[in-house]
Amino acid sequence: MSRKRLALSLTATLMGGAAFADVPQVAVDIAPVHSLVARVMEGVGTPDLIVQPGASPHEYSLRPSEARALQDADLVFWIGSGLTPWLTDTIATLAPDAAVTALLEADGTIELEFRENALFEAHDHEEHGEEDHADHEDEHKDHDDHADEAHNDHDEKHDDHAGEEAGHDDHDHEDEVAGHDGHDHGAHDPHAWLSPKNAMTWLNVIAGQLSAADPDNAGTYFANAAAGRSEIETLIDEVKATLEPVRKGQFIVFHDAYQYFETDFDFPAAGAISLSDASDPSPARIAEIQARIAEESIDCVLAEPQFNPGLVATVLDGTEAKTGILDPLGSDLEPGSALYPQLIGNLSAALADCM
Repeated sequence: MSRKRLALSLTATLMGGAAFADVPQVAVDIAPVHSLVARVMEGVGTPDLIVQPGASPHEYSLRPSEARALQDADLVFWIGSGLTPWLTDTIATLAPDAAVTALLEADGTIELEFRENALFEAHDHEEHGEEDHADHEDEHKDHDDHADEAHNDHDEKHDDHAGEEAGHDDHDHEDEVAGHDGHDHGAHDPHAWLSPKNAMTWLNVIAGQLSAADPDNAGTYFANAAAGRSEIETLIDEVKATLEPVRKGQFIVFHDAYQYFETDFDFPAAGAISLSDASDPSPARIAEIQARIAEESIDCVLAEPQFNPGLVATVLDGTEAKTGILDPLGSDLEPGSALYPQLIGNLSAALADCM
């Protein structure tokens, strides 16, 4: 290669490196949210995943590479302290200068309160579902106008939200036996990514935050977000078609993580073995679930890959209910933009197969 060509090649390499370096470094808490961020960033960059597939986000020890990803991050997207309370101080320490977005706090997000009992009644879903989703549809239409505003308000709201969720970890099993699982009233279930309608809202939020940090690629971010929303609309229709033949079936879940999915698709669970944070259930709660299975001929009890299968076996003992696996995090899926639609599709398929 001539010296001239070598010089041109080096110049092009350096210029390309500079352009790539301008792309924000992005860290994301869990695989489903990482998938949404990856969809918005397609063709521009790749976000880093903090909590690896197969691990429980409720408790996690960072690897050195994950700590470095937070240290290098210009932007951090996470559900919020309700899901990963251990990550609150970690983000403040490792990524103090990053723009941090707690998606559970974003404008337009559907939020559902914790369910306190082992058994769920149909009216729980009716109370939350129609009103929340009607409001959400109105908010979703003009959500582009709110994305930047949500970010500006984030710092002010975060301290209040962290305090609100601080009591969530200290579950008192004596309270649980009495019918109260120890959640503070007003706190919200953090498993909000299992609402595809929330995911559609968040695609806009993510695009807005990325565009603020990287205006040169704003057109790509918003185009990707629009394409992602269209894909989720198709996904919603597919899930409805999958669930329609088994809507009369009744099921119990391992832990109370699915009410957003249940509400979006009007497909309520009959109860949960464990609390929303997957802490161990009391003997009284297990007995209550077993009685419901026997009395109402529950069709299916669904385990999860991250948690103790022995509890499910205990609940199933002496019943004719089938069992299956629900995975709210996509632990067996390849992280990336395709994970989210695969995750939601797998939930509906697992439910249908178990009925």
